[in-house]
Order: sequence, then C-alpha cells, then structure tokens
Amino acid sequence: MSAVDWSEGAHRAIARAGIRLLAHVPDAGLSPLLARCGRDPAIRLVGLADEREGPALLAGAWLGGLPGLLACQSSGVGNLVNMLGLSAVGRFPLPILVTMRGEWGEQNPWQVPMGQAVPAVLAAMGVRLFSLERAEEAEAVLDGALGLAFGSEQMVAVLVRQRLLGAKRFRAARASVP
Repeated sequence: MSAVDWSEGAHRAIARAGIRLLAHVPDAGLSPLLARCGRDPAIRLVGLADEREGPALLAGAWLGGLPGLLACQSSGVGNLVNMLGLSAVGRFPLPILVTMRGEWGEQNPWQVPMGQAVPAVLAAMGVRLFSLERAEEAEAVLDGALGLAFGSEQMVAVLVRQRLLGAKRFRAARASVP
C-alpha cells in the first residue's frame, strides 16, 4: 500500500460506521479520501469556510439522525478549539480526522508550532486521540475511533501522521541581507 492508499481503508470504516456527512476544510492530504467519499452516494461532502463550523454542523446533523465526520489539517485545529465546548457540554459525538503537518520532513516553519501542539491541545479539551501512521492500519484505527465516538458520545480525533501522508516540498525564499 502506498501512502495515499490509507484512504481506501478509511473509506470502508467511514461507510461501515454509517457516516452520512463529511464536513471538511480542503487539504491536499485529505484529497484521496475526499475523492473516495465524494463518489459514495451515501456520503454528502460539505466544504467549510472554517473549522469552527464543523462541530455545530455535525451536532445538528446528529440531532437529525445523520452521523458525521469533521476532516481538517492540523493548522486548522487552532480555529476549532472554542467550538469543542459544544460537543463536550452537549455530549454530541464528534469524530475528527486531522491530517498532520509540522512533523516528519516538514519544510514550512509556519506549520511546525501548531502541528506540534495539536495532540496536547486536543487532549486538554477532552478529545480522545488515535494515531494513524501506517496505511494498512487505516481501517482498524478508524473503526476504533468511530466506534468510540458514536458508541460513547465522545469527541475523538484520528491524527493522520505526516510520515504517512508525505512531507510537502517547499523551496523557501530567502531575503537577501545587504
């Protein structure tokens, strides 16, 4: 399995969990999964302008009988933090799929601080954490995380590690100093 093949197992787990709504902020690391889910007539993709919209949308969907999943990049977790209170206080299940940056092979220094903080920030908010590092584990990891989220009405996050996704290559522009 190549790095992008994680999406096949993830999609099977998402479909098996009965996810009907996948709210997302577009991200290159999510592209293979979004493409698969977009071809699945049972799953509706909803693009978000900002991660903060996700918990409210998914709480409303849950109350209407539609299980959902929020997918975003680690840099967007900072936008999400305040809205996690809605799920915590309301006891709405909130599964989150986070594609990580700022880890293995990162070349964009702006991604490092938030990428490094994501696990601690989510844990501090009461989110149960799962880690996805190998493509062949995608289905099992998502099964476990989604089962916990919906079975126990918990907030859970699956952190899709950068080593699995591959590091983006950048050529940093350097300012010349006179």
